[in-house]
Amino acid sequence: MNGSRTFGGASVSHTGPQPAILANKFTFSAFRLTAPPAARDPWPPMTQADIPLSAIDFEAALRKLMNTARSERANVGCVACERCEQSSECTFCVDSKSLTRCHYCSKCESCTESSHCIACRSCRGCKHCVDSDRCTASAYLVRCLDCSSCNYCFGCVGLYKTDFSILNQPYDRTTYFALTARLSRELAIRRA
Repeated sequence: MNGSRTFGGASVSHTGPQPAILANKFTFSAFRLTAPPAARDPWPPMTQADIPLSAIDFEAALRKLMNTARSERANVGCVACERCEQSSECTFCVDSKSLTRCHYCSKCESCTESSHCIACRSCRGCKHCVDSDRCTASAYLVRCLDCSSCNYCFGCVGLYKTDFSILNQPYDRTTYFALTARLSRELAIRRA
């Protein structure tokens, strides 16, 4: 390519073939940006033409992915956890499975951002809870189910923003602690 061109008011002339310009490991050639072979994405996005995907193929592939995920037992980013499986970013947890960012939990499963809980399942953001299921943002729950933003509940189900309740009935603070201490002894419940 021979001749002169004008760029920003200045005339630039060039004779001979147009050289490829190398910058930042990319080649600029004829206004097209191409990455060197090593820098290209090893897993480019697939298109419909790449794989004929039927409902049966989809279900089989999904089952395979789920079975692979369930069989994985390794913890990721955990510190001082003992006998835990499939947990992530947890510290000092024991005998638990599928925890995420939990601390000092024991015998819990599928909990997230909880601490000092014992035998809880699918709790989110709970603290000092015992044998509770699917509770969120709560503390000091014992044998509760689906409670949210509650504190000091014993055997409660589906409560929201409630404190000092036993079997969904409110109690004053002194009566609550007296009754739950006795019930915990009789039911052999270890408090968190």
